[in-house]
Amino acid sequence: MTTLTADSTGVPEPAYGDRVIAVETAGADPIPAAERHGRARGLLWTWASPNIEFATVYIGVISVLFFGLNFWQAAAALVLGTAFGAVSHGILSMDGPRFGVPQMVVGRRAFGHRGNALPSAMTALITGVGWFAVNSVSAAFALNTLTGLRPLPSLLLVVACEILVGFIGHDFVHAFERYALPVLAVVFLLAGVWTFREADLGAPAAGGIGGFLLAFSAAWGYAAGWNPNASDYSRYLPAGTSRWKTALYPALGLFLSVSAVALIGAASATVVTDGADTPTAAFTGHLPGWLGNLVLVAVILGAVSANAINIYSSSMSVTALGLKLPRWLNRATLVVVTGAAGTLAAWASLSDAGAAYEAFLLVIAYWVAPWLGVMMAERWLTRKLSDARVFRSLTDASDPEVDDWRGLVALLAGFVVSVALFSNQEKYVGWAAEQWPSLGDITCVAGFLLSAGIHLVLRRRRAAASD
Repeated sequence: MTTLTADSTGVPEPAYGDRVIAVETAGADPIPAAERHGRARGLLWTWASPNIEFATVYIGVISVLFFGLNFWQAAAALVLGTAFGAVSHGILSMDGPRFGVPQMVVGRRAFGHRGNALPSAMTALITGVGWFAVNSVSAAFALNTLTGLRPLPSLLLVVACEILVGFIGHDFVHAFERYALPVLAVVFLLAGVWTFREADLGAPAAGGIGGFLLAFSAAWGYAAGWNPNASDYSRYLPAGTSRWKTALYPALGLFLSVSAVALIGAASATVVTDGADTPTAAFTGHLPGWLGNLVLVAVILGAVSANAINIYSSSMSVTALGLKLPRWLNRATLVVVTGAAGTLAAWASLSDAGAAYEAFLLVIAYWVAPWLGVMMAERWLTRKLSDARVFRSLTDASDPEVDDWRGLVALLAGFVVSVALFSNQEKYVGWAAEQWPSLGDITCVAGFLLSAGIHLVLRRRRAAASD
């Protein structure tokens, strides 16, 4: 099997290489062979650091406080859901060295060059606005608790740092995550040890199977929420990079960080503390002052780590739309634009961050799961094709194998049907969830299976018709 390197397109690229302090100019175009650098093991910290943060803590917190599980039930749901999202993340990361393009460009094979516009736009919105807002709010609350600075100025200081890292680009993001990891790991490890010492791990539960499935969906939605960005951070790796290492390191980094930090959050929810004004203050309320302050600093650092990736990948998704943008509106400028939109969303959610986050996590799973179902089905269908053949369909809109509607139909059908039947939100309850409340919320599982199945049927019918 031959891997086609990007420089065969004949499109010249500005020198970037492995320079850390240099503003990256590459967008959705394939990365030339001369620009490829790095090792697969770097993906370990690139995907571990962004998840050692308060948003991950809160997955565990809501599993106990909102979904009614005890610690052990929550732990099982969180680990299982995270594992599903981590495995698919590793698989998708292999696309980077193979094709040298962002993950949303890889989606052109499944959705077509025009049909791929919707998934790309949704990913840009979810990462650059939704996740950017969630993480910025937690960091703003941490800075507010630590310094007494009012929430809005705290928010503006945090987002300025996040935008700066994403603006510089790929290599600086990797370097930032590498040096942030040991700091975040040590602080959260200390907080975890202290939390488990005071936690009531044997507390009774009231959530049942419904609560378990809600926690599973939240964890899967969180972990799989990174999947549409997977190859954004592996596309600079040389084409000959080991595929199993390219899959292993990001999956391991994602799984270990999310599961460990979410378990700390679940344990913290069993600790009885005095009421607090903000979620971050509640999480650190049982810790000694010195450790609580360190955790608050780590929450801020973790949010910057996560949002540097979110805002960078949001700009990648916009470039994958294939729009003819003016030259000044390049990847770096798009980081600033999406960061401004995310800041406005964060400002709007400062007053009710907990409830907004719970709903956002589940809605993420509603969308990502059908998208992932189509992508995995397409990988199965093209497993025997050469990399060169698949690459051609990503870069040539006139390729006869590119389909502009079947993948999109499968995605939308899986999304609509699964939400209509199984959604279990405060503002909307699906028909099946209403008939059998004990189901909880299995929308993401149903959406994944439905979209994958529909895509397989439609694509195979097309292949049969062309014979």
